[in-house]
Amino acid sequence: MATIDKIAVLTSGGDAPGMNAAIRAVVRKGIYHNLKVFGVYHGYEGLIKGDIRPMDLGSVGDIIHRGGTILRTARSLEMFSEEGQHKAASQLKDRGIGALVVIGGDGSYRGAQKLARLGINVVGIPGTIDNDIVGTDMTIGFDTAVNTVINAISKIRDTATSHERTFLVEVMGRNCGDIALRAGLAIGAESILIPEIEYDLKEVGEKLIRGFKRGKNHSIIIVAEGAGNIMDISTRLKEYTGFDNKVTILGHVQRGGAPTAFDSVLAATMGGKAIDVIREGKSEVMISLCDNKIVDKPLHIAFEGKKPFQRHLYDLANELSI
Repeated sequence: MATIDKIAVLTSGGDAPGMNAAIRAVVRKGIYHNLKVFGVYHGYEGLIKGDIRPMDLGSVGDIIHRGGTILRTARSLEMFSEEGQHKAASQLKDRGIGALVVIGGDGSYRGAQKLARLGINVVGIPGTIDNDIVGTDMTIGFDTAVNTVINAISKIRDTATSHERTFLVEVMGRNCGDIALRAGLAIGAESILIPEIEYDLKEVGEKLIRGFKRGKNHSIIIVAEGAGNIMDISTRLKEYTGFDNKVTILGHVQRGGAPTAFDSVLAATMGGKAIDVIREGKSEVMISLCDNKIVDKPLHIAFEGKKPFQRHLYDLANELSI
């Protein structure tokens, strides 16, 4: 296998707090080991167009605490085509870049897999607030997003208490309920509605009524965005209980902000591990957190099945919110 002396790094898909810390780790550890490091701007779209720039130590100075991604990100329809994939691979090969670190979610991983089949050594780092990638216990940005939700709900609860109302709060996560589940358990939500578990709004309503009868004057219900239309849920709950309720959709505020210490450390260790596996000559692998250890796994694992749902946390949340 030819020795790799040039590598590139890109971020793709939705941004996540901690991506910059991962970029910094890839660049600085790469330079430490005498690799020439390039940044690909605007994700796969930028790769196809050749927006590839050399990076040095100063390129990643003072970014570890910043949210978002300094490399920017963009969706690329062209990357879905074979022609686009060949263009992307050629941009790297023409510059003598033998390895690419892709920081992103499962869609980003699929793009990386296509490039691996075209002769590029690829390493995936899981960067998404959704925590929905199979093969890793946690993804970069998830912990920060959960804490953002918790901070927002602590403020919403003040209003809920003052007005003696029920608040429904929608959180992100696509078809994964991890943000809703972790945040709901942390703040003591009365109900948590997630796509992994079928729910009965009549039971949710009866829980609200029981709380009201024992003197509870406010409630918080967390709804994962993949669990259904929150406005419909709000209307049906009001019809059943007769209680007024308000809806808050937190939206993209969950993606922003400085990463938590956990996400910063996770990003740094995963970025460092990516350089290790490149130097070992590995390709088509992903970096994962498993049983509190940073390991590498075959990339195809990310596309096999669905990430195991932590039912014990859901059951505990229900037991504590009686």
